[in-house]
Amino acid sequence: MAQPQLPPVAMARLGQARQAGTWTSSLSVGEFAGLRSIGFEPVGQVMGSTVHNLGWWYRARADCGYRGGLFGSGTAVTITSGMQGAWSGYGAYVDTLYRARHAAMSRMAAECAALGGDGVVAVELTIAPFQGASHHLEFQAVGTAVRAAGPVRPGRVFMSHLSGQDFAKLIQTGWVPVDLVMGASVGVRHDDWRTGWSTGTFAPAQEVMGWTELVSVTRHEARAHFMSDTARTGADGVVVSGIDLRVSGRECSSNDKQHDHVVETTVIGTAVAEFRTSHHPPSSLTIMRL
Repeated sequence: MAQPQLPPVAMARLGQARQAGTWTSSLSVGEFAGLRSIGFEPVGQVMGSTVHNLGWWYRARADCGYRGGLFGSGTAVTITSGMQGAWSGYGAYVDTLYRARHAAMSRMAAECAALGGDGVVAVELTIAPFQGASHHLEFQAVGTAVRAAGPVRPGRVFMSHLSGQDFAKLIQTGWVPVDLVMGASVGVRHDDWRTGWSTGTFAPAQEVMGWTELVSVTRHEARAHFMSDTARTGADGVVVSGIDLRVSGRECSSNDKQHDHVVETTVIGTAVAEFRTSHHPPSSLTIMRL
């Protein structure tokens, strides 16, 4: 990940930290002890942030896939952010998520490099409305920069969501973090007559097929993007931080006085590579939890 030029206020803060000769961190006592046990020291808390305007048109252009029929008997299909043409509105939103998060992480990595760190652990990625507007979002990445005690330095700054203890476990078992990776997708589906029949007041206990498809397809697309982002790093596997799924409603863009359901899925994790003394091709990509 390319490291951008830091703003003057960030350079001033880092300069004060170097002059003071002390470091700050987001680590607990247990995390600090875990890092020390494998020969790493914290060099300072680092962060990166960016504020993005999503634009009003990304929702306006996101169709719901509803095709009306006689007496309201039309059908609806699940539309995801990976589709093109008239259904590409949410694609712009997902692109913004990627650009904003990578910008925040790049600035955090640049702060780590400025402090002489080798990587960042216990990274937290947050998204929050800016000035109370839902279409203005601040993306922030915060973590603790660390440095190995030995003379060997990595080729570039690594980043990991793992806690200090889990980072120590990873190193002790012969694996090293490479980078934070992400997969995101947005899906939308119109609540057609079938959905209404399945969820009405007198509907029996049953599966709502349209909603099941919406969740399944959106998760599958996010997972595919996640694996692609992991493959970009050249890692052998990935430790999953979590799969976040958010569901919301909106007025139907077809103006039929009904509603759509929108599902946003985000997968975040740390790409890892096996520490080798000799090169050999990696095995198939693995997803795992510590």
